[in-house]
Amino acid sequence: MSIDSQGYRIAKAIDWLKLRYAEPFSVEKLAARVQMSTPTFHHHFRQLTAMSPLQYQKWLRLNEAKRLMLNEHMDSASAAFKVGYESPSQFSREYSRLFGAPPKRDIAALRETEPAKPSMREARAS
Repeated sequence: MSIDSQGYRIAKAIDWLKLRYAEPFSVEKLAARVQMSTPTFHHHFRQLTAMSPLQYQKWLRLNEAKRLMLNEHMDSASAAFKVGYESPSQFSREYSRLFGAPPKRDIAALRETEPAKPSMREARAS
């Protein structure tokens, strides 16, 4: 089997994760879904992404939560639940680890540095 076909299978798994990042999943079932053994799947997934499948899911979740808080003005607990976290404190710990600051502080700092954009409400009113 060529690396290309394995790369294609990993890409299919990544697409699946992008659509279902908020759902719990089994690495074994995902590997089977793309017709790979679990060890082979792990090896090639890490080769292509530099992360394990679970780390990649966490990265997707945290980035989507950041987008929801920044663009949709969602609070951190709501964003955490929306992307699949069951514990806001676990979400906050993992967010801090990835982005270097707790969610509320990170979003506040990002809002200070970006130019002011009108909200949807303000845009509709004008």
